[in-house]
Amino acid sequence: MSQDGAGVDLETSLGYLLKEASSALRVAMEEVLRPLGMTVTHYSCLELLAQRPGLSNSELARGAFVTRQSMNVLLQNLEREGHVTRPAAAPVGKVLPTRLTPRGRRNLEKASAAVRSVEVRMLAGLGEAEQAGALRILRSMIHSLREGA
Repeated sequence: MSQDGAGVDLETSLGYLLKEASSALRVAMEEVLRPLGMTVTHYSCLELLAQRPGLSNSELARGAFVTRQSMNVLLQNLEREGHVTRPAAAPVGKVLPTRLTPRGRRNLEKASAAVRSVEVRMLAGLGEAEQAGALRILRSMIHSLREGA
C-alpha cells in the first residue's frame, strides 16, 4: 500500500503480479535465446511466421507487441541473415508477405525447444488441472479487457 493509504497494494494487485510474471518470463526467455543469437522479439516473429505464413509487417508487429518500425528493422535483419524471404514487390497492394526459409525453420526449432523449457519450469509447481485453469483464467481476462466494460 502506498504511504498515504490511497494506492494499490502491490502484494495483492493482480495487474502488478501479472506484470512481474511477464517480466520474469521475458528475462528467462532472453537467457535461453541469447546463446542462439535471438531475442524474444526475434523468436516471436519466427514463431508467428511458422504458424501464419505470409503475415505482413503490421501483422507481425501486432503479434510480437512491437512497433511497425521495429518489426521492419528486424525483418530486414532476418532477411539479410537468410531466416525469412519477402518479395521485392508486393503481389497485391503494399503488403510484402514474409515467409520462413529452411534456415529460419531450423533456428526456430532450437528456439522453440528452449522456450518450451522455460514454460515447463514456469509451470513446474502446478498440476494439470491448475495449468488448464490458469490458461482459462488468463484467456478470460484478456477477453474481458479487449471487449471493454
